Amino acid sequence: MAENENAQGTGPKPITAKTRFLYGMGDWAFSTMSNVETFFFNFFLTNVAEFSGPIVTTIATFTSTFDALTSWIQGGIINAVKPGRFGRYRTWLVTIPWIVPFLYTFQFLKIGDGPLAYVLVTLGFIISHFVWNIPWSANAALISVVGGTPEGRAAMSSSRATWNQMAGITFSYIGLPLATFLGPIIGQQNRFAGASFLLGLLMVLGYFVNFLATAGYEEIETTGAAATKPSKTKASVGEMAKSLVQNPSLCVLIFATIPGLGIRFIPPAVAAYYFTYVAKDMSIMPRYILFTSLGAFFGAFISGFIAQKISSRTTMIYAYILAAIACFLIYLNYANVWLVISLMIIVQMCQGICYSVYPALFADCAVYTKWKLNVDSRGFVMGLITVPLKVAIIGRSVIINASLMAVGFSAAALRENPALNTVEMQRGITGAFALIPGIILIVGILLMVFGYRLTREKLNQYQAEIDSRQ
Repeated sequence: MAENENAQGTGPKPITAKTRFLYGMGDWAFSTMSNVETFFFNFFLTNVAEFSGPIVTTIATFTSTFDALTSWIQGGIINAVKPGRFGRYRTWLVTIPWIVPFLYTFQFLKIGDGPLAYVLVTLGFIISHFVWNIPWSANAALISVVGGTPEGRAAMSSSRATWNQMAGITFSYIGLPLATFLGPIIGQQNRFAGASFLLGLLMVLGYFVNFLATAGYEEIETTGAAATKPSKTKASVGEMAKSLVQNPSLCVLIFATIPGLGIRFIPPAVAAYYFTYVAKDMSIMPRYILFTSLGAFFGAFISGFIAQKISSRTTMIYAYILAAIACFLIYLNYANVWLVISLMIIVQMCQGICYSVYPALFADCAVYTKWKLNVDSRGFVMGLITVPLKVAIIGRSVIINASLMAVGFSAAALRENPALNTVEMQRGITGAFALIPGIILIVGILLMVFGYRLTREKLNQYQAEIDSRQ
């Protein structure tokens, strides 16, 4: 009963240094695993499986769209079903992740030719993502559970994001090298499948560390015949719907986070094409991954300090402005490879800052919902983070493949006739790499400036009123 006693004490339990440090390890492991997809899924479809352009576009768009349309369900599942043995949120960190490595592998396997190959890749993507979104959403909800104040939520969010961005550094050393090592052993076509499976096992261990690190913060509710009072963390479908539609800042935030997540997913996915066909030196890419990952790590590391000084909302706006400027400069100087890398380091630093403050902003919206509706829908609200994330992944698929098709890209044709790699093709690749993300960032700036209204002062007032009710 120790966890119950800790969770039900007067006021929020203080965040220990151990909890803050270890909490993000699950996200580090998860992002290291998912980086196989971020950097190489589209490249796998075009250059390894060698599917045709229309098939690649169909697979990439359909899978990411399905993922986005179902991404809200997982948070609803968490808040709708009865709490598990270890709490409503922590239970999911140890019951679901072990399934993912086996499902994720099929996303990078080409088995047979024709429709069978397309279907297996598509199902591998859809099912693995649906399953992994559940522990991901539960893990994000723990920010609101562990962090009892805006500052506490910002601190937990910053720790999570710092570990998350460290995944890029890790991946720069083990991602492509691991796939390259596995190629001669399991076959070149299967090298990314092997890497995804092994890194999936790392994800399982990472979430287990998060499970251990957050012990004692979540109330363990009695369920079934022994229950003496209704669950305080269960929310009905109607209550969850009200949590969204009666929270205007949350509605704005869902759309405003898409541009920042766009620069997290789009440039990395285009990088393989940029270094193959614009820089014409794929050997630079591991260094590019390392340097931009270091930039993102630095951004995540400093974000907590910045957010505590000027608020998470203002931090996000300034980061968007700086990233947009860097994106436009990249497009204008696309042929200067090392200048492009330097500017992309700035872009990813801003992405690291934004990725750090997003969960804190969503957690703040959950506080507003609790204050206004007296409904604890943290799992649902925090699960909504996956919606803009999945929309950004759809955008990645659409932008990359539309840009490639617009310039007549064909990996097979370019291999046979390098002269087809024209200036127009290089500009088209760089447009997807930087110009379009920069334009989308401008939209995000306008949404946050004019649409998101939750301030630190209001949130402290809301939290105080919530605490007084208890």
